[in-house]
Parts: sequence; structure tokens; C-alpha cells
Amino acid sequence: MKMTGRCWMTALGLTLMTAACAAEDAAQSDKPTEEIIEIRRDRTPVTEFTPTELEARIDDLVKAINQSGLKPIEMVVLLKHLSTFFEPIATGANRAMGELEAVGNVLGPSTQMTTDDGTASQNLQNQQIANAIEDGVQGLGISPYDVLNEPSVKEAVKQKLHVVTFDTDLKDSGRTLYVGAIQKEAGAKAAQALLDSKIKDDEIPALPPPPGTILVHGDASTQWYDGSQRTFGVLDVLGQTGYTAQVVQAVFINGQEGYDVDQLKTQILNANPPVVGMIGVFNISYRCVMAAEDTGRLDIPIVTFDFDPKTVEYMQKKRIKATVVQRQYYEGYLVPYILYGIQHIGLEATKQILGPLMVDEKGMPDEHRVNIGVDVVPANKFQAYNDFLDQIGSIQ
Repeated sequence: MKMTGRCWMTALGLTLMTAACAAEDAAQSDKPTEEIIEIRRDRTPVTEFTPTELEARIDDLVKAINQSGLKPIEMVVLLKHLSTFFEPIATGANRAMGELEAVGNVLGPSTQMTTDDGTASQNLQNQQIANAIEDGVQGLGISPYDVLNEPSVKEAVKQKLHVVTFDTDLKDSGRTLYVGAIQKEAGAKAAQALLDSKIKDDEIPALPPPPGTILVHGDASTQWYDGSQRTFGVLDVLGQTGYTAQVVQAVFINGQEGYDVDQLKTQILNANPPVVGMIGVFNISYRCVMAAEDTGRLDIPIVTFDFDPKTVEYMQKKRIKATVVQRQYYEGYLVPYILYGIQHIGLEATKQILGPLMVDEKGMPDEHRVNIGVDVVPANKFQAYNDFLDQIGSIQ
């Protein structure tokens, strides 16, 4: 394995998330890499939220790898950033790399970069991918921004580097596998949660029967494939009801939260028929609550996405009916194990073990995506879910 001595530090304030640099001298020496006796996983607590099928597949992968004559491999996992939403991903990836005794790092800016020019974050990831290729790593995990990262991923694949995407996919890049939620399915579950009369709390308004408008705080453009797929999943379900679905474009630009909330407020005040429900499909979807409160519409049931601290706060106040949570910790945890499995037992054997998880939104086999699912957390269980995340070190 080739190491350049950079130890992955750059002038861009990247945070080094593992102790891999301590192993740099050993990696640069001519001595053969010492074999690992056996991989031993840290056990995940069993609760109503523990994904038992996913845990079983990881256990099976570990068993197969343990029979392969283990040697550490060099890998790098690239995150959009290391704060808020991505903190649990970093936790999972670091834990897995520690269990595997893998050489490498989990990298990303310490906080979300300002992306007003639209290219700063993508350019950073492209440089990180180039570094990975130069350093001769054997596996690369990446949460890419968009198609501006696609040429770099294609170059990594051309150099025989196995690439696993997570959180966001680049399906046309030649990547080996994607790990995460199937976004259209996740969006559909958000819509079903709003419609489900069995998910109820006496302190939260119920969705009245149609007619009525349901605002969808999402992204229906095709420029962001995953974002639009999640939004379309919501629209597909609502299209089978008597409600009118209206998409309000979510705005992520730094400093634009007020503008985003104002857009939602305008639609609440002017929609015809009147707004009777709201669904937000991104981690900023707590803004739906802010808009409803600002217009005095406390009667609107709201379903959100993810487990942002502000979302948790509003759930505690009984302002959110349910939230759909991506399993970020498991995204980060599974990627190093997949990269390690590909190297030790081969891609096909790894995919065979993960087979029960490799299905699309219709439950059909999917050769390139590992569907780790989502958690639908109703308001009356937010504390239990928060406790589960705390147990696995996954609070963001």
C-alpha cells in the first residue's frame, strides 16, 4: 500500500476522525502487514428500534470475512461535513474502521461549507478523491454532492478502486454499491405517516378528510436526483387520495431560513383549497412547524424528516405527528464493512450476503443498492428513539 506522508491533512480545515495517522510509519515500512486474529463487533443494544435484519446481515458478513485470512486494508470515507446530520455517520464509520483495524480516515470539513458559488464543496471532494487515488487506497466511501463529483468517481473506478456511495447516490458513475435509504420509498413512508390514522396523539391535530391542500416542502427538480425521488415518493402516495399536493421548493442556502419559512407561510395563507397538512422531506423540514406557528395554524398536522435537534424540540412540544429518520449511523457503519468484504471475500460474495437488503422500493431485487430502510418515529415515541440513538452514540 502506498502512503504519501500527507496523512490526509489539507489546508482546508479537515477534521481527522481516526487514529490512522499513528499507523503511518508502519504503513510506510517494508514490513508485511500483521494479520488480524478475528473481527469482533461492538454489540448493538436490542430495542424496538434496532434493525434486526440489518444487524443479522452485518453479522453474516463478519463471519464470512473472519474465515478469509484477515489483513487490514487502507480506505477513506468522505462526508459532506462532520457536523449535525453527518455526525452519526462519522460515528458509525469510525467505529467500524476501529473494529476492522483499517488504515485510513473519515474526512470532511468540520462544519457545512458555504456553497453560494455552487462548487466549493464539490471541488473539495474532487480533490479528496484525487488524494485517495494517489495514495493507493483500496476502498473509498463517499457521500457525494451531485454530478459535479461524477467525473472524479469515474476516475477512481477506472483506477480499479471500489467506490461505495451513501446518503446520496451517483448511479451513473460506475460506483460499486450505494448504501442508504431508497429515497422514493422513504418519501412514500412520510406520506403514509401523515395519512395513517393509527399514528395519533390526542395533543396533535388529526388530518381531516379531503378536500384540502397538503404542502410538500421538498424538491421536484431533476437536478438533485435523490431529493426529487423522495419528493416524488410523497406525491405518488398523495396522488391516490382526494387531497391536492403542492410542492414548496426547499431552500438550503446558508442564511436563507427566513426566506424559506416565508415561502411556506405564503402558501399556507393563499392555498385553495386550504392547507390541511404538511410534509417536509429534508432535515430542515422543522421549518414547516415554524411557518404554521407564524400563521396561527396550529391545527395543521405535520410530518417531517430526520432527527435534527429542532425537530426533536418540536416533537417534544407535540407539534409534529411523526418524523421519518434515515439510519445515518448504519450508513457510516456498513460502508467500511462492505469495502472490507469486497477486498477479502469478493464483490459477489459480499452482495450475496447482503442480498435480503438489496431490494428497491417495490421489493424487487436491486443489484447495486443496499436498502437499509428508515425509521418512522411517532411523536409519542420520540424519547424512546432518542434513548436508542444515545445508546449507540448516534445523537446529532
